Amino acid sequence: MRTSLCAFGLLAALLGATPAHAQFSNRSLGLSVGYMDFKRTAGLAGTPFLGLEGSLYVENGFEVVSLSKLMFPKDTFATPEKRVIGLAPSIGIRYLLMEETLRPYVGTDVSYLIVFKDSISNFVGIGPNVGLDYFVTDTVSLGVRAQYNFYIALNEDTQTSLTGSVGVAAYF
Repeated sequence: MRTSLCAFGLLAALLGATPAHAQFSNRSLGLSVGYMDFKRTAGLAGTPFLGLEGSLYVENGFEVVSLSKLMFPKDTFATPEKRVIGLAPSIGIRYLLMEETLRPYVGTDVSYLIVFKDSISNFVGIGPNVGLDYFVTDTVSLGVRAQYNFYIALNEDTQTSLTGSVGVAAYF
């Protein structure tokens, strides 16, 4: 009788068990490459960029993220046109629609754009973004991201920028 009860209890536990879910780490550092189309913001042509990104999982699908971009756009106002240096650090929040191996997300960032040319140009921006991360292992993900920024600067019209990137991140 005792053996039957143990066997029945074990069978109930096995049938009632739910599938195991992967547990991913909650911090990441990564590198990304992409293209930023300035649409002639302050006379800048679109340019590729190299980015350093990081994230921190907060709770309930929310992450705090940062992406800092280094770029060398052409200054179309200069005669002749020349390459200048641009930095665009940002910080934002995103919501993970799924938290498993495939992680689609939506979010928004506040960014700062500084361009070093004959006179330094400073812009503050805000923009929505969407993306998708795919975990190739428990600690490494590949991702794609698109963002549309609205930049504001003193004595300038509101400017826009469309950004697309691909990246790789390590979670720890």
